[in-house]
Amino acid sequence: KRLVEIAEETGADAISHGATGKGNDQVRFELGAYALNPAVQVIAPWREWDLTSRETLLAYCDTHKIPVEQKRGKKSPYSMDANLLHISYEGAVLEDPWAEPEEDMWRWSVSPEAAPDRAEEIILGYQNGDPVSINGQSMSPATLLAELNAIGGRHGIGRLDIVENRYVGMKSRGCYETPGGTIMLKAHRALESITLDREVAHFKDSLIAKYA
Repeated sequence: KRLVEIAEETGADAISHGATGKGNDQVRFELGAYALNPAVQVIAPWREWDLTSRETLLAYCDTHKIPVEQKRGKKSPYSMDANLLHISYEGAVLEDPWAEPEEDMWRWSVSPEAAPDRAEEIILGYQNGDPVSINGQSMSPATLLAELNAIGGRHGIGRLDIVENRYVGMKSRGCYETPGGTIMLKAHRALESITLDREVAHFKDSLIAKYA
């Protein structure tokens, strides 16, 4: 929404996104953009460039002195994407559904076996359905999520290893870390169990998969 608004404010007739031609993000971005402005042009470089692999992309960045975070030297065995909420991993050994993810792949969390044996209790404060504080300390949404990521990460919370059914018809295995998001989801579901009546709770659960 904000991208379309900025385009209109600046008189731009096109917007761009960094999603690939294989995932769901391109569909979300473009349908959302066209719903807000049917005339806007969407440019998706990943669908046009000859940079068809992570290796060619990293080589291009190296040639043009573009700094890119990498996991292991000059080789990027995984396709990794991160934002404040989560980090995802695809490719490499994960292409084999029988293979277990390598422990050094994970960047945000320790394994449950390496987590502390002592529990850490926190109080997550909510206002109008939104988390606003940790242990009584008010925080901005970004600061609160970053703090929950740190707390959850050191306790081995928030790892996922799943196979997705993508909108474009492909199946894709991906591993995810979302420590803070997992904590917030647990807390929010607990609030819902107290505040929602039975019919609303059942209806909400029936919508989750379709909305996602």
